[in-house]
Amino acid sequence: MSKLLKALGIGLAIIAGLTVIGFLAIRQGPIPYATLATRYATPASRYLDLPGGLHVHYRDEGRRDAPVIVLIHGFSDSTVTWNGWVRALGQDYRLISLDLPGHGLTRAPPTYVANSAAFDGVVDQTTRQLGVDRFAIAGNSMGGGVAWRYALAHPDRLTALILVDAAGWPETSAGRDPPLAFKLLRTDFGRWLLPQIDLKPLIRDGLKKAFYDPSKADPAMVDRFADFSHAPDHPAIIAHMQDGERTYADARQLATIRIPTLVMHGDHDRLIPVENGRRFADAIPGAQLIVYPNVGHLPQMEISDRSAADLRAFLRAHGD
Repeated sequence: MSKLLKALGIGLAIIAGLTVIGFLAIRQGPIPYATLATRYATPASRYLDLPGGLHVHYRDEGRRDAPVIVLIHGFSDSTVTWNGWVRALGQDYRLISLDLPGHGLTRAPPTYVANSAAFDGVVDQTTRQLGVDRFAIAGNSMGGGVAWRYALAHPDRLTALILVDAAGWPETSAGRDPPLAFKLLRTDFGRWLLPQIDLKPLIRDGLKKAFYDPSKADPAMVDRFADFSHAPDHPAIIAHMQDGERTYADARQLATIRIPTLVMHGDHDRLIPVENGRRFADAIPGAQLIVYPNVGHLPQMEISDRSAADLRAFLRAHGD
């Protein structure tokens, strides 16, 4: 018996040791902002300081004298998601994209509470500091949720609302296949674990699910998402984004929106079902709906030229 117990103890020690070695092998520490800026800042990158210790990264591109479109990215994304639209629309519009706190190159205190009201404030303060009084606002996924909430709070500042696979309706299981990382973020253990490890395998899985054509999730994209997830303050902010009370879309509130509205949605979105896009279009008076066949969660990336052309046509039909 003593030999058996000894052997068992040795076996458990070996397993524990291998577990520690495995964890250390995939462990990933913070990446300094200076390193991230070297990798991902562009000649158009600019920064401004807002109250609460925010150092916001934004890009101001296109024609300075043209109508303005403000672009809001989705969860864990950054200004890079709009590169295709900037290329396609830059000759006709001024395009301002920004990284929300907890994302991209924007710096925020780790105690920053990221929620819809806070993001609304970032958009409002950034545009006012840039001297932009009137603009169209476009948002994808979580950024779409920011956009429609901004339209409810500041209708006088907007010329148009563009919702791209926008978040906001209560979640249902229909059509949803959330990435493993999203599931882990809903647990205390997952919130502790994710900042500690190399997230590329999880991010690769999530990005492949975000596209109808999984090959669009190339290695450079995976590296970028993984790098930004390890910015010094991002993990603490992201980990608690799902805490607290959420404000969901309400058809009666959305019915008060009177600005021209375009709803875009990929019919193969596995994160936010296309039915949610139809619900936005039905709730907002006069909204135009475009459902893209064989497109996933990120039309601005997967079919950037086509979706940008549709946006241009929509804005021109409404006098820009």
